[in-house]
Amino acid sequence: MRNLASLALTAVVVAWAGTVHAQSGYPSQPVRIIVPFPAGSTTDTLTRIVADQLNRKWAVAVIVENVPGLHLGAERVARADPNGHTLLSSPPSPLTINKLLYHDLPYDPDKLMPITLLATGPNVLAVRRELPVNSVKELVAYAKANPGKLTYASQGVGSTAQLSSALLEQKADIKMLHVPYRGALPALNDVIAGHVDMFFDTATTSVPMFRGGQIKIIAVGSTKRIPALAEVPTMEEAGITDFRSITWFALAAPPATPAALIAKINQDTVEILKDPKVADRLHMLQLDPGATSPEETARFFADELKLWGKVIAQAHISVQ
Repeated sequence: MRNLASLALTAVVVAWAGTVHAQSGYPSQPVRIIVPFPAGSTTDTLTRIVADQLNRKWAVAVIVENVPGLHLGAERVARADPNGHTLLSSPPSPLTINKLLYHDLPYDPDKLMPITLLATGPNVLAVRRELPVNSVKELVAYAKANPGKLTYASQGVGSTAQLSSALLEQKADIKMLHVPYRGALPALNDVIAGHVDMFFDTATTSVPMFRGGQIKIIAVGSTKRIPALAEVPTMEEAGITDFRSITWFALAAPPATPAALIAKINQDTVEILKDPKVADRLHMLQLDPGATSPEETARFFADELKLWGKVIAQAHISVQ
């Protein structure tokens, strides 16, 4: 019994020592945070805020690297050494939704290690100025009078924008035409230019365009109105029941990254997200800090998969 107790104590000491080493020896070189979208996107802006603060906290270079492409960014992180020096900052698709759409992904989203939610924010329903609608009720009526002619933009198949539009189609019993783009900014620019009718966009990029008179915003996708658009109703208030469309951004690590290292990165990132000055900067972007534990982040991923999995199945959305 004494030997067993000694072995158990040794195991605890070794585990504790490993945790201390992971916390005190990291980072030992520059850290790259891969963003799978172009510069200027909400993901990019948010990641640069967090990276700047991590740079100061860790006293090493924290480099944001944009790797746009269908799967390129997530794949690079999935194949990186699990030493915490390559991380992924991403919106939903690469971390969750892609696994529902692609049967031969070059990486396994389930093996990426959740660290924390960086931020969440509402999507808004933006429409071109010349579209003859000023409410969701009028939009639905217009779509029914012009079946298949109302166009909506998205960042591609499986993006939150596409799934939100598919959810609207299901709830309102309408049919629209999908126009995919290579990012949010090109999509929003074409709404502004009048080339596409509508876009479920982040409040971050759409609110300034709305205030500048370049687009109309007729509803917000969150369950409550937002201060920046106090006069704009939620989709629920506009008559679309059980509708929720938010965007979120999470930090993840390569497969097999040690739990102690995940805990270290989580702790430092959460401290940053809870800093009032950082929170204020995120609120200016119409985002709320995430600051979740790895376990909470994993549960959030599972809930999102359940929600959008139903939409994908009912809409028969697939790319392969």
